[in-house]
Amino acid sequence: MLRRLRRNPLCRRNDLVQAWIGLGLLLAALAATPAAMVLVGDAAHRHYARTAQHQATTRYPTTAVLLEDARHHPEPGSPEARKTRYPTNVRFTDPHGHTRTATADVQPALPKGSSIRVWVGTDGTLTGPPLSPSEIRSRAMGSAILTTLGVHATAAAAYGAASRVIQRRNLAAWETAWAQTAPRWTTSP
Repeated sequence: MLRRLRRNPLCRRNDLVQAWIGLGLLLAALAATPAAMVLVGDAAHRHYARTAQHQATTRYPTTAVLLEDARHHPEPGSPEARKTRYPTNVRFTDPHGHTRTATADVQPALPKGSSIRVWVGTDGTLTGPPLSPSEIRSRAMGSAILTTLGVHATAAAAYGAASRVIQRRNLAAWETAWAQTAPRWTTSP
């Protein structure tokens, strides 16, 4: 792209325009990336912090009792078994004092009658815990990284569109030039 900016007798004006557009978009993308990352990352962090605060006021931890044995993992003691959870029926008391039953994901091989900690929403349904500070941070960073990709994809799309327009103009100019030159080449003496 930059070699098009050098003087060359074969370089057309459109080639220079395309090179300058590419250079301008590259510099604009590089300049816009940090600002976009900070703005979007900060907005996402504030959003997820508000969401976590709302979740903390509407979700309550409580103890649930297994109504049946949890399934056994095919490979007990493996790293996968420590992470795997199986749906099992449990009984718990909601924030209003009502006894409820639901299905919760529990560790493998827990016997019937075991107690586990679950989170319950104000409506009495099982839910996940509120977002932790590390989850808020990772989601905000993910949003900032996606913004970076978006800025660069937008710049690449703009360059592609400009190149397409310039290419069409070049092809039209070549067709016009050939229309003027072709009769001299195709006529026989």
